[in-house]
Amino acid sequence: MIASQQHRDFVAEPMGEKPVGSGAGIGEVLGKTLQESGFDKIYVILGQFLVLKKDEDFFRDCGANAAVPGQLWVPSRMV
Repeated sequence: MIASQQHRDFVAEPMGEKPVGSGAGIGEVLGKTLQESGFDKIYVILGQFLVLKKDEDFFRDCGANAAVPGQLWVPSRMV
């Protein structure tokens, strides 16, 4: 699998306070929707995923993805 440039840029430095739109697979529209739902930083989405015990199926049905029906972004490659 070849990582996207966005993913390579993201993992090249610590997560810190990166905005939600900096995550690989999160475009402008999804990023804006997530921000409007309170997921403004990428660490907030990662935190939600970890709270859900890295259960990808459950994460798809609630948390950040619930704000964006039909979209899927699972941060499993980050942990």
